[in-house]
Amino acid sequence: MKYQYISDFFIALAYFSIPLELIYFVKKSAVFPYRWVLVQFGAFIVLCGATHLINLWTFTMHSRTVAMVMTTAKVFTAAVSCITALMLVHIIPDLLSVKTRELFLKNKAAELDREMGLIRTQEETGRHVRMLTHEIRSTLDRHTILKTTLVELGRTLALEECALWMPTRTGLELQLSYTLRQQNPVGYTVPIHHPMINQVFSSSHAIKISPNCPVARIRPAGKYMPGEVVAVRVPLLHLSNFQINDWPELSTKRYALMVLMLPSDSARQWHVHELELVEVVADQVAVALSHAAILEESMRARDLLMEQNVALDLARREAETAIRARNDFLAVMNHEMRTPMHAIIALSSLLQETELTPEQRLMVETILKSSNLLATLINDVLDLSRLEDGSLQLDLGTFNLYALFREVLNLIKPIASVKKLHVSLNLAPDLPEYAVGDEKRLMQTILNVVGNAVKFSKDGSILISAFVAKAELLRDPRTPEFFPVPGDNHFYLRVQVKDSGIGVSSQDIPKLFTKFAQIQSTAIRNSGGSGLGLAICKRFVNLMEGHIWIESEGLGKGCTAIFMVKLGIPERLNDSKLALMPKVPPNHGPTAFPGLKVLVMDENGVSRMVTKGLLVHLGCDVTMVSSSEECLRVVSHEHKVVFMDVCVPGMDGYEIAIRIQEKFTKRHERPIIVALTGNTDKATKEKFMRVGMDGLILKPVSLDKMRSVLSDLLEHRVLFEAI
Repeated sequence: MKYQYISDFFIALAYFSIPLELIYFVKKSAVFPYRWVLVQFGAFIVLCGATHLINLWTFTMHSRTVAMVMTTAKVFTAAVSCITALMLVHIIPDLLSVKTRELFLKNKAAELDREMGLIRTQEETGRHVRMLTHEIRSTLDRHTILKTTLVELGRTLALEECALWMPTRTGLELQLSYTLRQQNPVGYTVPIHHPMINQVFSSSHAIKISPNCPVARIRPAGKYMPGEVVAVRVPLLHLSNFQINDWPELSTKRYALMVLMLPSDSARQWHVHELELVEVVADQVAVALSHAAILEESMRARDLLMEQNVALDLARREAETAIRARNDFLAVMNHEMRTPMHAIIALSSLLQETELTPEQRLMVETILKSSNLLATLINDVLDLSRLEDGSLQLDLGTFNLYALFREVLNLIKPIASVKKLHVSLNLAPDLPEYAVGDEKRLMQTILNVVGNAVKFSKDGSILISAFVAKAELLRDPRTPEFFPVPGDNHFYLRVQVKDSGIGVSSQDIPKLFTKFAQIQSTAIRNSGGSGLGLAICKRFVNLMEGHIWIESEGLGKGCTAIFMVKLGIPERLNDSKLALMPKVPPNHGPTAFPGLKVLVMDENGVSRMVTKGLLVHLGCDVTMVSSSEECLRVVSHEHKVVFMDVCVPGMDGYEIAIRIQEKFTKRHERPIIVALTGNTDKATKEKFMRVGMDGLILKPVSLDKMRSVLSDLLEHRVLFEAI
């Protein structure tokens, strides 16, 4: 009994101490249901403690009052217990949901920790990638890029070995080209169609491979467990027109193979972020290699271009030197050939004026005809040379188109009459009387074409037709390369020369316009010629923005030469000048010039004597000098005409002309100064005019030509022969 008494006392004491703690939690709780539950639970404990405390008086005799108090305390305890139990029915679900939320939050926290770990891993991977990319792209040398890649990957991933296998030139094998540990790797090769290699090449991801694979067996032999090995493909640039050192021409489906090995005898394995790092680095290496390849090719192309530029510059200098040498040669040969030709033609024409036997006259005429042919050949060669180097330019001016055709007819008729050929001229009514163009080149073209018709015709007739080409005739389907452009200030002259000669086959027509080429027909070869005439005509016509072609039905059926050239229409403002131009070729004037004092300066004794012979035959009083100093000393106001060769020792002809003008201040006292030269350069003519010369005559000169020259000089006091 004594022990129960003591126990109830301590139980009551314990019950009364618990509410003190509950009071603290009630003060801290701000949520209504939980606060009220704590209050009820506190009341329940207090009542339980009071019941045990009152129970102390029941161990002895006690009064009715104690029994009533005891009963009341137990009733209140039972009531509070029921109310608390009922409240717990509502509180338990909330407590369970709190527990659920707690578990949910714990799971979320764990997931967040994992994501943070991934983020940190990705940041670490990104840092490594940036570092590797910087190291890889710090150079554009292919070998440095690949070696740097292996070194940085080995340091970052703590690799035991890292190797790069490159495709061979044949593309059938992979060759060990670079390794991390070996300075000079031996050229191991493996077939490119190995199943493991095909598996790696078919995937864009890094793939784990067996350590016993041929591409992985590059570590030294030892008694250890090899680490894990991964392989990844490295795309190679598509190269179309160049090769990189000893690499083959690669296509977009060509790859290199990168093999990475973890340390042996370790439990380390490849992680996902490490594999992703390897894949990114492989792509970066591919980009860097493409840049390096482009740079190498650019440098190679630059070096090649520099070599080509040096070669072109050297070729240009050599070509310029060759052109200058050729021009100098032609200038010298022109002068040197025309000087003896001048003597031959002049003396032949003088000899022709004497009384000769028929046999002698035939020989003289043959000499004169051959000389004229040789002079024409010289002109053709010089014209062709200037046409080919582009130095020949058209000498545009207004001329009488009708007079040009009549002059051609007058020149051709004597030659045609020998072969009993009838030559007729048909000029269309709408053909303009005057035109703007190069009269000399047009006349040379017509003479050449008509001359060919006469040369290759034994009998029959030759018809020369000229008319303005109509718009519908400008475009000929047989000449698709000719694109004429109609306009108001120009027209296209169409000239047709039809003959009844030997004709030409269709396959030989293109050869007619090739220089120094002759058709193999016996009749044509027997007719002679250099093969230059039509080639030069074609270039002249092209220079005049025209076109020339030949039509023939075959051998023995004659042919028709047709050409069109572009000519300008004179302005109406110049009608007064046009009215003064002769509509027909001028006559030769007087046949002799008795008493006309002429001074001839020429260093070549033969040429000097020949020119004197022509002038003496025409009745002139001739004085000859051989040097410029002698010319300046001898010339006087009595001399009406001075013929000088500009190529003389001492002062040249230009300076002599200036000194003569200074000597005679009055123009009517100054003699007419005429250059007698073999130089056909247009610049020479312009220089003659600039220094004040009155005329320019090209060698060779015949008697008729000299008579015409003197007549024109005395009438107009100026005469510049067209060049």
